[in-house]
Amino acid sequence: MNLRESNSAPGPRIWAVGALCRAVADALDARFNPVAVRGEISGFSRASSGHCYFSLKDESGQLRCAMFRRAAGLLDFSPRDGDQVEVRGRLAVYEPRGDLQLVVESLRRAGQGALFEQFMQRKARLEAEGLFDPARKRTLPAMPRAVGIVTSLGAAALHDVVTALRRRVPHIPVVLAPAAVQGAGAPAELVRALQSLYRLEPAVDVILLVRGGGSIEDLWAFNDETLARTIVQSPVPLISGVGHETDFTIADFCADLRAPTPTAAAELVSAPRDLWLGALDLLDERLGDALGGRIDALGQRIDQAAGRLGRPSSLVARQQLRLAHHAQRLRYAVLSRRERLSQTPRSIAADFPLRLGRALVQRRERLERMALRLRLLDPALVLQRGYAWLTDTDGHAIVSATQLAAGDAVKARLADGEVDLTVTPGDATGTRLTLPR
Repeated sequence: MNLRESNSAPGPRIWAVGALCRAVADALDARFNPVAVRGEISGFSRASSGHCYFSLKDESGQLRCAMFRRAAGLLDFSPRDGDQVEVRGRLAVYEPRGDLQLVVESLRRAGQGALFEQFMQRKARLEAEGLFDPARKRTLPAMPRAVGIVTSLGAAALHDVVTALRRRVPHIPVVLAPAAVQGAGAPAELVRALQSLYRLEPAVDVILLVRGGGSIEDLWAFNDETLARTIVQSPVPLISGVGHETDFTIADFCADLRAPTPTAAAELVSAPRDLWLGALDLLDERLGDALGGRIDALGQRIDQAAGRLGRPSSLVARQQLRLAHHAQRLRYAVLSRRERLSQTPRSIAADFPLRLGRALVQRRERLERMALRLRLLDPALVLQRGYAWLTDTDGHAIVSATQLAAGDAVKARLADGEVDLTVTPGDATGTRLTLPR
């Protein structure tokens, strides 16, 4: 027997590097995943692909993390180094380097759960009271005469706001009401600062409530209920510029307008001076054009009036010419009238016999026509055709048999005389007239 072979013992399994990494990854997955970890962000970076890479650390350890673009797109804030966060994900081995890493599937600020729930409850209650009602919110003044600022004296937000205002509207005065923007006493100081601006005389035209970004704990003072009610009581429009674009506080909903950053809040109330100067230049140009046009129009009217007026001597000459013309017309009218009046007696004497004869003929013809009409209406002509005219003894005409009774005396006028008649009873058809014996 070979002594070397007999003394040898079975050795450890020999792994391929990739196979060992996969086996470790499988063991981690079976033993730990999914996993939740709390720690401080360190070395945060975002690649052009949208993936995020950072480390989680505490006082006793450090863990490399990768957060791919899909999960990073769901973040509601921008992670920064030093943020305390809670992550959920899966432990894995990055095989090309054999590094242990945590693939992060969700990330939120540490302690955000309880604070966020408190934030949502307070937001719902104040919204139900109408503190967020859009109908009560006011528009910003186009050209504020003074701007009030509420923030901390040491805040970077103050520097950003003042720099923006100095660059855009250096002529507008700024009133600063300093207050703490973080910590237990911050809400009370913010309320006092706002109230001091409310009482200011002369009053500012707009108020900026600003603070830089931070965690939900850092911004918690701006979720204070008393501060929210104080903001609603502002006598002038109030802009909230708290945190970054992804940060929201109760103050944002109560303010008349929310700005994504403190600098944006300053820009909302400070249209650049050059813009207003350009507008003034444009208005000045339009006014000059309008005045020039008006002056030109009035000058033309003066020229036209001067042309119509001319020299006084020419105006007198024209008036004299008009008077001479009217005098000539008047003389002609008088002579014409006198001529007509002188001819009237001669024309009357010549025409009188002819007109008189014509008038007599017309009167005679008219008289004859009237006589003919009277003859046609003579009752005697009717009697000559065999009719009789009956009257009672008083001479009243009888036109109906109902006017007669038996024994009545009746006169009948005929064409050649009168006859006296007596009424006698007749048959059922009427009355009979008989001559007296």
